[in-house]
Amino acid sequence: MMTPVKHSQRPRSRRPHDRRGKRPAEEHKIEPPRPSKIAAGVLRFLPLGGCGEVTRSCYVYEYGDDIVIVDMGLQFPEEDMPGIDYIIPNIEYLNPRKKNIRGIIVTHGHLDHIGAIPHLLEPLGNPVIYTKPLTKGMVLKRQEDFTGSPRPKVELVDENSKLKLGAFDVEFFHVNHNIPDSMGVVLKTPAGTVVHTGDWKFDHTPVNERPADMGRLKQIADGNVLLLVSDSTGSQNPGRTISETEIQRNLEEIFKIAKGRLICATFSSLLTRVQQLIWLSEKYNRKVLVEGYSMKSNVAVAEELGYLKVKKGTFISKEELTHTPDDNVTIICTGAQGEDRAVLMRIANGEHRFLALKSTDSVIFSSSVVPGNEASVQRLKDILYKKAGKIFHSDSMDIHASGHAKGEDLKEMATILKPKYFIPMHGNYFMLKLHTELAMEAGVKPVHCAIAEDGEIIEMKKNSIHKLKEKAPTSYVMVDGLGVGDIKEVVIRDRQMLSEDGIFVVIAVVDGHTGKVKGSPDIISRGFIYLKESRDLLAQSRHVIRKVIEDATDQMHPINWAFLRDELREELGKFLFRKTERRPMVLPVIIEV
Repeated sequence: MMTPVKHSQRPRSRRPHDRRGKRPAEEHKIEPPRPSKIAAGVLRFLPLGGCGEVTRSCYVYEYGDDIVIVDMGLQFPEEDMPGIDYIIPNIEYLNPRKKNIRGIIVTHGHLDHIGAIPHLLEPLGNPVIYTKPLTKGMVLKRQEDFTGSPRPKVELVDENSKLKLGAFDVEFFHVNHNIPDSMGVVLKTPAGTVVHTGDWKFDHTPVNERPADMGRLKQIADGNVLLLVSDSTGSQNPGRTISETEIQRNLEEIFKIAKGRLICATFSSLLTRVQQLIWLSEKYNRKVLVEGYSMKSNVAVAEELGYLKVKKGTFISKEELTHTPDDNVTIICTGAQGEDRAVLMRIANGEHRFLALKSTDSVIFSSSVVPGNEASVQRLKDILYKKAGKIFHSDSMDIHASGHAKGEDLKEMATILKPKYFIPMHGNYFMLKLHTELAMEAGVKPVHCAIAEDGEIIEMKKNSIHKLKEKAPTSYVMVDGLGVGDIKEVVIRDRQMLSEDGIFVVIAVVDGHTGKVKGSPDIISRGFIYLKESRDLLAQSRHVIRKVIEDATDQMHPINWAFLRDELREELGKFLFRKTERRPMVLPVIIEV
C-alpha cells in the first residue's frame, strides 16, 4: 500500500484549519500543475473533494487529452467558519484544461454530489451533465435559485446507456442508496476499466426501488476491472447495512401506538424515508404536512416525476392543519441535525410561525447524526424531552438505515469485482484507511492500493500505480451569500475574533498641525467589555490612546496617518490583552482636524 502523507499536529492558534490539519491557503498556497501531456496508456485519478471528508464529492478522471468529472458537490461549513453558507471544490487544476472536459456524470441527487454545480458549471465551459431523471430534476430545481447562471445542459442516462466521452466509454449500473436513481459508473479506457461506485449499499429487499443488481456487478467483473473507486463512509462499521424493509416495519410500530401528532425529522433528500412515512400515514389515517424549504422542494420534484407515490388528499396545508385532529397528523420536516434555523429546532424553541410543540406530540429522529453535529443534536433532544410526549431515535430502535455499505458489504463488492487496483473515496482519512484494509482482505495486493487525499494525483497503467509529487490546489472556496471564493482565511480569522473576543472601536480627533489629541477619545465596545462596569479600564485605555498618538506624531513630520492607525491598533491591542487576557478586534478611527 502506498505510504500515506503525514500531517502535523493541529496548532493551538485560532486560525481556521480543515479537519485534516491543513494550513490555510494564504500561508501554504499550492500552485496548480501546468497542463502536461499524459503518457500513452496512463490513467489519472484526482479527487478535488471527497477524499478526506464525507462530503464535497468531486472526482476527476483524465486520459490523454480527455477529462470526465464524476459529481460536483458542496460541503457545509464547520463550527469555526462563521457566516459561511457552504464550501465548494477548488477548480484551479481544471481551469487550463476545461477544453478537455468531455462531460460531468452525477451519480445521485444529494447536495454533497450536486450542490456546487450552479457555481462551477459556467467557469468550466458549461459541459454536459449526464444523470438519471430524479437527479436531473433536483439539479434543475436547485438552479432556479441561481437566476444569473446558465441553465445546465442535462442528458438522461440509465443502466442500459452507453456513452463515448473522448477516450472514455461509459456505462452505468444500479446501486441502492437512500435516494432513488442512484447509480455507479463504469469508465472503460485504453488503460483499463474503472468502476466508480458512487454512494451505495447492498439492499436485497428495498422499498421504492429495485434490489441490488448483483448479476450486473458480476458481468462487469468479467471484463477485468483495472481500478475500483468505492464509497468508504461505512467502513468503520462491521457487518451489513440493514434493509429499508426492516426500517419500515419498525416505523410502523411507532405509528401503531403513537397518540397525538407525529413529528418526523429526517434529511430533506432522504426520499426513501419520506415515502415510507407517507405510506404509513396513509395506512393509519394520518394527513401529512411537509415543512422546510429544501424538504418541500425535493418532495415536489420527486412527486412530479413519479418517484413519490402519494394518494390524493394525503398532503395538507398549514390552514388545513388547524382543522385536523392531532391523532390524524404527521409532520415531515427538516432539522434532525439540530440546525439552528431548521424546522424542528424552531418548533422546539417556540420560534416557528405556526407550529408549537405540544406535550402530546411524538418526535421521530429518522436519520443518523452527521459527525460534528453531536452537540447540537443533543441540545435539541434535551429541549424536546422537556416539552414533547415521546422521542424515538435510532439509538433506541432501528428506525434509520444508513445509505452506505458497512464492512462486510464493502468487502463483498471488492470480492465480486476483483479489481487490480483500489482507491477508497468518500470518507475521512481513517475511513479510507479502514476501507483499504478491507479491500486487501478481499484479495487486492497491498502495493496495488492507493489512498489519495484531496488534490493528490494518482497515475496508473496496466502494470503500475503511483502517486505524483505534484498536487492540485484544494484550498477552501467559500460561498457567503452572493460571494464565491472572495472570503479568505483572513476574513474567517476576523470573524472568529469578533465572535470570541468582540470589537473595541476607538475614535480620536487629532490636530493635524500639532499632533495633539483634542478632547477625550470616544470608545465603543461590543462583545468585549460592558462599558458601565469598566470605567478604570476605559480611563487607562484613553491614556494609552493619547500617549501612543502624541508620542508618534512628535517624531513624524508630516504625519503618516496610516502608520499611526497601525501603531495604535498594535499598542492598544497589547495593552488590552495584558489587562484582560482577551484579544478584541481593535478598530482605530483617527479624524484629522
